[in-house]
Amino acid sequence: MFEQFEVPKSLMTSDPRFGVGPSLIPENHVHALANVSKSLLGTSHRKPAVRNLCKEVQDGLKKYFAVPDGYEVILGNGGATLLFDMIALGLVKNKSLHYTMGEFSQKWFHAHKSVPWIDAEEISVEYGKGIKPAYKEGYDFICCTLNETSTGVMINSLPVVPAKNETDDVLISVDATSGAGQIPCDISKVDVYFFSPQKVFASDGGFFVCIMSPKALKRAKEISESDTYIPKTMSWDHAISNSLKNQTYNTPAISTIFLLNEQVKLMNKLGEDKVVELAKRKAALLYDWAQSKEYLSCFVSEKDSRSISVATIDVDDKYSVDDLEVMLAKNEVAYDIGSYRKLGRNQLRISTFHNISFEDLEKLIQIISLAIENE
Repeated sequence: MFEQFEVPKSLMTSDPRFGVGPSLIPENHVHALANVSKSLLGTSHRKPAVRNLCKEVQDGLKKYFAVPDGYEVILGNGGATLLFDMIALGLVKNKSLHYTMGEFSQKWFHAHKSVPWIDAEEISVEYGKGIKPAYKEGYDFICCTLNETSTGVMINSLPVVPAKNETDDVLISVDATSGAGQIPCDISKVDVYFFSPQKVFASDGGFFVCIMSPKALKRAKEISESDTYIPKTMSWDHAISNSLKNQTYNTPAISTIFLLNEQVKLMNKLGEDKVVELAKRKAALLYDWAQSKEYLSCFVSEKDSRSISVATIDVDDKYSVDDLEVMLAKNEVAYDIGSYRKLGRNQLRISTFHNISFEDLEKLIQIISLAIENE
């Protein structure tokens, strides 16, 4: 299917990277890395060149997210999956509550459930449905996912209802991996806000950013001083103490930090409100398109739960998305825009991350429409 389709030259996209991660890294950011390679790459992460870079990232994120006084930006190696375990071991006392709405939010739940001394409970919805986290008594840790990458569902009701007062011993945590930067969240109402930078923040994987409240920092210290065994690579004590010195505990991939910093600088030129506005415009383009074609439909039925960073669009089974993907990749129009593998749907999953242009999305949907309508 689609073997005979010829992409009109006038519709060729400027960049084929529409996938939901890893993200589109601007070429000028890569060139900037090459320009400083002799003074930065191959440098010890304990030396000023790298520590100054880490500080610039931390300061840039504090500015972008308007991080409140007393909160700290913690950096470390390993992505969100590692943090699922690290949080379980070093931030949960006894009982965690998980609001799940897809593959990755459930992965976080199972990471906590596998720890013998944690009573982890789940409140779940069917894939493609929205969920509204809320404070519930009896838990010392509440977990929710800002944007479910697997299904294109975002939480539009954050922050969750906070604890009754600041003395209540409960932490609210948000996995913001594929939403951080363009799906708004009031950091002041969250205790642990974390993400991997390979999505909106256009860097490579294997790294984490975790913004922690004073309550979370205190909890980490209390558990680190207890008899609980925590591997050094997952120690919040090590992660926090090193981050306060503008460095990571383990040796990091310096290029990852550099690319993250370039993206933070780029987005700070606009500010979060403008970035969110642009994301909403791109998402509206995709969802309006899906609703205008009889062979397309929005996978997420609830409008308010449709992600503004990852759009999931079902395609009539008469038209194979697998074949469509092959054709688009062969013509260097778009890469990796098929359904999440475990979802098993005939579906498009297209990102609206900050570096993807509105104009390229316009061209992409025109190409897909022509391909399907000429089959």
